[in-house]
Amino acid sequence: MNSSLERSRRIRTIGIYAFFIIGCVIMIFPFVWMFLTSFKTVEESMRIPPDILPESWNLDNFKDAMASLPFLALYKNTALMVFWRVVCAVVFSSMAGYAFAKLKFKGKNLLFSLVLVQMMLPSQIFITPQYQMLAKLGLTNSIFALVFPGIVSAFGTFFLRQAYMGIPDEIAEAAYLDGCNQWQTFVKVMAPLTKASMAALAVFTAVFAYGDLMWPLIVNTDLNMMTLSSGLATLRGQFSTNFPVMMAGSLLAMVPMVVLYLFFQKQFIEGVAMTGGK
Repeated sequence: MNSSLERSRRIRTIGIYAFFIIGCVIMIFPFVWMFLTSFKTVEESMRIPPDILPESWNLDNFKDAMASLPFLALYKNTALMVFWRVVCAVVFSSMAGYAFAKLKFKGKNLLFSLVLVQMMLPSQIFITPQYQMLAKLGLTNSIFALVFPGIVSAFGTFFLRQAYMGIPDEIAEAAYLDGCNQWQTFVKVMAPLTKASMAALAVFTAVFAYGDLMWPLIVNTDLNMMTLSSGLATLRGQFSTNFPVMMAGSLLAMVPMVVLYLFFQKQFIEGVAMTGGK
């Protein structure tokens, strides 16, 4: 009896590990294929059946990618966009989340319902009015245009509201008794208690902003004002695409995010765990 239970437990464990190993292979394979393709020639990349390894390992595709795109400008634009989107999302979402969670004012529930409605709507429906606003103000082809859609985050407001809801009201009341006004209570007492939630929001805002393609491609048509994702999209030809060069450019575009992950790996993991827990 014990041996059969042990055998079934072992089979179940093997099955679970096999499932996760297969999942990891499926997720990693595109990156491995991108890496290998970046060293191939156009002819090699179009062969059927495809060759797994390139015939010769050379850096010509990376040189062509760097010659085709102003990578320094793309890196700068992407870094500025990500930085300001993260700052705006964390600051404004924190203030709005605190107001919805702890303050009492008329229309609070209605306003928060509108925030939830905005979360349910696809972001694509806001592209046309946002672009028209920026175009009429002459703000296209600018860093502000890249940051504009991320200044206010409905998800961030909801996420941090939930974090503030988990803080007992007695803490704020104690701050009031100690002589703090509303702003001091928020800045000195309540906000520090949600640092972990703010870090999680910052992580996911940065990841989303870094990979955003549609909005930067529409609002900034000047190549020197594009981001890495929209700049790479210009490598796609109308009738044909040099896939090895595009894969080389994609690898170069991945470098900042990989470096960021290596330095802030703990924050990334905590952010994923916290968001999953919420």
